[in-house]
Amino acid sequence: MAAAVRRAEELVEREMGGRDASHDAAHALRVRDLALSLAAEEGLSAPDRLLTVELAALLHDVDYKYTKNNVEDISVVEMFLQEVGLDEGQKDEIVAIIKGMGFKNEVSNKSIVEPTLEFAIVQDADRLDAIGAIGIARCFTYGGSKNSALHDPRILPRDSLSKEKYMSKEEKQTSINHFHEKLFKLKDMMKTEAGKRRAEKRHRFMEEFVAEFYEEWSGRA
Repeated sequence: MAAAVRRAEELVEREMGGRDASHDAAHALRVRDLALSLAAEEGLSAPDRLLTVELAALLHDVDYKYTKNNVEDISVVEMFLQEVGLDEGQKDEIVAIIKGMGFKNEVSNKSIVEPTLEFAIVQDADRLDAIGAIGIARCFTYGGSKNSALHDPRILPRDSLSKEKYMSKEEKQTSINHFHEKLFKLKDMMKTEAGKRRAEKRHRFMEEFVAEFYEEWSGRA
């Protein structure tokens, strides 16, 4: 178990180390720590189930986000899980969690995985890292990496996003719109009780930040 986790950490550092700070290795490590903390609160203690949570959390973003044409490809993860000698059932569960946990699947109402406790914990941990103070920092870091404007009053947040519209790179968007299109929605999408409790505080912090942002943008503050 410890050896597999150590090798997963090395893979994360190797594959994600050169990315911008919104989806770098530190993000994966934070999600792992959050996931294990949520697991403890939810009473998950069996070693094999904790290993599933830890590996899925560590490896969840070694994926399509930074490949060409947004083609989903987690072959690196699948090969790694084969190499560390996990049994087929556990390997398949980790792959299913990684493939199914994205916001893009939920906005299209096309869940592709059974919502097990392990799945819920890893997904909630990833979503917690997308909101609050760190979520704000990550949002603007990612927007900056794509040369997105902070805000443009002429560009309105998109309503009723489909998976295709959410993934589209053709429509010009702003960093502040991402709060309305995704981040403000995550609190009510948490699946574990522990995740719901933690999301409340982070959500309020974002609301206060965005309100202050608009005040300053308008010159009223």
